[in-house]
Amino acid sequence: MLLSLEPRGRQSRAMLWLSPLLAGVLTLASGALLFAILGHPPLETFKVLLIDPVSDFYGVSELLVKALPILLCALGLAVAYQARIWNIGAEGQLLIGALAGSALAVHIIDWESRWALTLVLAAGTLAGAAWGGLAAWLRTRFNANEILTTIMLNYIALNLLLFFVHGPLKDPAGFNFPESATFGDASRLPAVVEDGRVHAGIYFALLALVAVWVLLQKSFVGFQIKVLGLDKRAAGFVGFRERRLVWLALLISGGLAGLAGVGEVTGPIGQLVPQVSPGYGYAAITVAFLGRLNPIGILFAGLLMALLYLGGENAQMAANLPQSITQLFQGMVLFFLLACDVLILYRPRLKLKWAKRAALQKAAA
Repeated sequence: MLLSLEPRGRQSRAMLWLSPLLAGVLTLASGALLFAILGHPPLETFKVLLIDPVSDFYGVSELLVKALPILLCALGLAVAYQARIWNIGAEGQLLIGALAGSALAVHIIDWESRWALTLVLAAGTLAGAAWGGLAAWLRTRFNANEILTTIMLNYIALNLLLFFVHGPLKDPAGFNFPESATFGDASRLPAVVEDGRVHAGIYFALLALVAVWVLLQKSFVGFQIKVLGLDKRAAGFVGFRERRLVWLALLISGGLAGLAGVGEVTGPIGQLVPQVSPGYGYAAITVAFLGRLNPIGILFAGLLMALLYLGGENAQMAANLPQSITQLFQGMVLFFLLACDVLILYRPRLKLKWAKRAALQKAAA
């Protein structure tokens, strides 16, 4: 039988917000089934994956450390996605931000000025914005699809980082390891707690959270971005400039991702290494949709995604699970979220007449 999807007459706003919770429940159920098939007790494995990593203060601090870059990237993506500008390049923008900030930091290691950190953070943020601006230029100048261009720019950014960390930025005294020299103290984000690695980047994340909420909910520019996302023709009729809004959305998105990248190298890592990001930019896409493009929702979704990263590392050591368990759960959450959204927005219908006609034609043949 053939299926068709018909738009529902009225969309339930409550169900749209409950959809992420339903997706989480389905993910847990599927994960329990998977653990049982692999021979791991589901309850004990979920404890190792989701509870043990945050059972003490140090674990909570590690959760915040992993949540910060995801949150910054997801907030920037929310601005672009509200305008239906599908930026898939937060990962590349994060890497470029880390690379640019590191390139400056290794050349001012001896500085003791308080401006050193400011300059490094500004370099990373501007580099991420410029990388997003490149996608904006390709779209507004050549009408290039931003999905394709931002994906390809991710790989360019990754290879640029690998080139520099294996070449010009490689530490001569690093025993041939692909890493830069450790940054000077003046170029490092200070820790905010003594018994953990939480750094001052948490203030940038909170500031970005408030700024994006004000932009989207309380400003005229945010209203223009939402109108552009709902109907481009309507936005054009009332005089909203699409090109300017595309540039603005991608610059904000890239800038926040660049800030996330430079925050990683000046914060918990302290130097440029090839493994700056385990995929924070890609995870931020799921977080943005899981949080319904709302800054408050993104905050909780970002903490959940960070817990999956932290729990995945713990599960490798304590339960001998593969490293891919984190990506598996991320994929299941996104898949179930999209499935729930489709069923909430559309009503499945059986094309019985078409199926019957096809069967008769087959029998006649």
